[in-house]
Amino acid sequence: MKTTAALSPPIALPMPQNESSRQILLAVGGGIAAYKSAILCSRLAQAGHRVQTVMTRSATEFLGAATLAALSGRPVGQDGFDTAAHPLGAHIELAKDIDLMIVAPATANLLAKFAHGIADDLVSTLYLQNAAPILIAPAMSDPMWSQPAVQRNVNQLKQDGCHFVGPDSGWLSCRVQGMGRMSDPDMILHSAREILAASDRRFSGDE
Repeated sequence: MKTTAALSPPIALPMPQNESSRQILLAVGGGIAAYKSAILCSRLAQAGHRVQTVMTRSATEFLGAATLAALSGRPVGQDGFDTAAHPLGAHIELAKDIDLMIVAPATANLLAKFAHGIADDLVSTLYLQNAAPILIAPAMSDPMWSQPAVQRNVNQLKQDGCHFVGPDSGWLSCRVQGMGRMSDPDMILHSAREILAASDRRFSGDE
């Protein structure tokens, strides 16, 4: 069943005075934590960033695309073969000139696709096309997060240069306490700012 997120009060972390508008690609995977991605989208927009959202097919079972479109002010990418909107290919055009790709929630399925170079939908194809830094916010059950296969994929993605935020320990949708809860939107936003700032320093030669 699709849910529409109730947005929390205005951004808790004030926007730094030197923060400039960036092009952010927000990819939403299929999981109950997708409602937090609507809040994250709002946070990013409030901070002045230009947000392009994309969703996996399963993500639309948890969150309506209209919610992300309204919060970002842009159509939501879902179809990799939308030649009318993206004649060069959605994975080409949506990955162009972005400063950061955020995947939240990142399911075990997406982690596996990213780690093994599988590109069978728009989100996984964008991962391979994208040349900007990538921030991954996993979300899944505790037993799933603890699986050796999942941890191998996480370690591989870290070796590949991906940044991770979370998951956290807490109350999960499966009605138990455990590890696998997606980090709060403000924490993801904080991590995104740190990555963008580090990228700026490298580009300017300060590192």
